[in-house]
Amino acid sequence: MLRRRCLQPMATPTTPAEARALLIERVRNLAYLYQPEDPFTLASGRISPHFFDMKPVMCDPECAHLLGVLTHDTLESIGDIDAVGGLELGAVPLTGIVIAKAPAGSGLRGFIIRKEPKGRGGRKTGNPPGIEGSTLKAGDQCIILEDVTTTGGSALKACERLAEIGCKVVGCITILDREEGGADAFRDADIPLYALLRLSDIRA
Repeated sequence: MLRRRCLQPMATPTTPAEARALLIERVRNLAYLYQPEDPFTLASGRISPHFFDMKPVMCDPECAHLLGVLTHDTLESIGDIDAVGGLELGAVPLTGIVIAKAPAGSGLRGFIIRKEPKGRGGRKTGNPPGIEGSTLKAGDQCIILEDVTTTGGSALKACERLAEIGCKVVGCITILDREEGGADAFRDADIPLYALLRLSDIRA
């Protein structure tokens, strides 16, 4: 039997401001660890007392709703987006959330980029090896999704993969910017970084 969390019914839609405040608390509770005496080695190779694992957040139904509100508010502010997606593993659940929360009649498409290309590519989609999901076409306006941004290196590699097939990356939406140089790296690449939250928000 499916267990149901007892949530209060919402009389009105969640506003972006409300979603952001609620998401900050949920990220603190579900994703954030702080260990100054025993710091973490991050995927980027950096050492930090701050660690975030966003998978519990993205797999939580309440948080998925909040992420949907915030990502679509950001997408509306950017405008004219054909597809969203990013690198496995972090961007996979986030891509699903964004596509599922798209309004009725939306033409928004989703894609997943493998870290290492595999197979012959999409047999039905026509995508090259390593790019899964919906068909991507030259000229598509794309948004890269990321769960946590540190240096921006991984997401920028995904941007390069899209550029190789003629897509235009018009921005990157990340759940959390660790404020460790990622925004500068995206700025240098002339790609805006849209952070739903920042490390300073979680520590406040």
